[in-house]
Amino acid sequence: MDERERALDAAHRRATEFLDTLDERPVWPRASLDEMLDAFGGPFPAEGTDPAQVVEEIATRADPGLVAIPGGRFFGFVIGGTHPAALAADWLVSAWDQNSGSSALAPATVAMEQVAGRWMRELFGLPASASVGFVTGGQLANFTCLASARQAVLARAGWDLAELGLREAPALRFVVGADRHGSIDRAARFLGIGRAELIVIDSDDQGRMKADALERELRGGAGPLIVCLQAGEVHTGAFDDFRALIPIARAHEAWVHVDGAFGLWAAASPALRSLTAGMERADSWATDGHKTLNVPYDCGMAIVRDPADSIAAFRTGGDYLMYTGLDPWDVTPELSRRARGVPAWAALRSLGRSGIVQLMNRLHENAVAMASGLRSIPGVHVVNDVDYTQVMFRLESDDATRALGRAILDEGTAAVTGAEWRGRATQRCSMSSWATTATDIDRTVAAIRELVPHA
Repeated sequence: MDERERALDAAHRRATEFLDTLDERPVWPRASLDEMLDAFGGPFPAEGTDPAQVVEEIATRADPGLVAIPGGRFFGFVIGGTHPAALAADWLVSAWDQNSGSSALAPATVAMEQVAGRWMRELFGLPASASVGFVTGGQLANFTCLASARQAVLARAGWDLAELGLREAPALRFVVGADRHGSIDRAARFLGIGRAELIVIDSDDQGRMKADALERELRGGAGPLIVCLQAGEVHTGAFDDFRALIPIARAHEAWVHVDGAFGLWAAASPALRSLTAGMERADSWATDGHKTLNVPYDCGMAIVRDPADSIAAFRTGGDYLMYTGLDPWDVTPELSRRARGVPAWAALRSLGRSGIVQLMNRLHENAVAMASGLRSIPGVHVVNDVDYTQVMFRLESDDATRALGRAILDEGTAAVTGAEWRGRATQRCSMSSWATTATDIDRTVAAIRELVPHA
């Protein structure tokens, strides 16, 4: 075999070995960053190394510092596993090395992205004419949608942002919920909107924006307006009441954006669809494929009702570029990029509508089962209503709750991550992986039971 074949063969073998050991290996890393820096560090080599040997070195040295995210007992943050079809398709994406910003340059991969976008619009019940831009993740999906929103609401106010910039632009009203995700604030900062400029609306005990509070805030105001709503609060999993909130925002001529990083997918399931009822009336929607769809990282989706708003915000110039219609670089900030939508096409094709429904339902059922198991442990309190995929729990004191979180990670059966909710320490489980089984839930509950004092 030549260098490339030997390197790819080594990568396949070592990747398979990693995946085959997921059920036995500790879920959390066994090495620190400093230890990993030592493992990969040293002086810059004067001579090169055979590519296959480099792959072997990477796999061997990295192993103690790897998180078992693709396994069935990683419940930290909101991180899905990787569906087999999506993983294999991602290998092809790297091998093909297509520049997928342009349909003229990469018609095969752009076609797959466009079809994946159409399938998702159908699953979510969103307008068939909306643009779907594939970006790196939920953060860039929110930014991309909100950049289109800023452009559009300023244009409605008679201001050409592309020509005139922001310096003397009309004041923008940027409305968010008290329990929004931090990526909304970060996207606002990227757009020149500071924390002091955010208009924050009160939320209920589960993190849902209050409709009466939104109505009071918008009454009497004037000027370009963006209202950010949420499908899936990151701690509780709660969904804003779109049927109540969007008409209020619409009455004040707002652009309505929905951050649905993991929650947008509830719309695909008849059993969960009521959580998203009314969200189709928004102007933009953001989601992240590596969470609920279970594709590899680097696959967020920015969906905008009117593609003209995306084009106004992002279309570039350049006499050397080739235009063939609505291209990926027209609806996202990037020009050159990898074909990140191909794994999404592969996952959707492999699962089909029935498989997507089963996956969404199973994630919710796993959350219900985890909550039930945790409630059976004396001293453990489940904090949230388990309406979707999130489970939060705590012990009586904050110190004990934090100590339990550290003990769970040290013990290694499962990974949960800490948070704070309403001023109290909590531990948070997110049911996001296709790989999680009932056995994984039972093993996790049993491990936590052993770690809870006096349980």
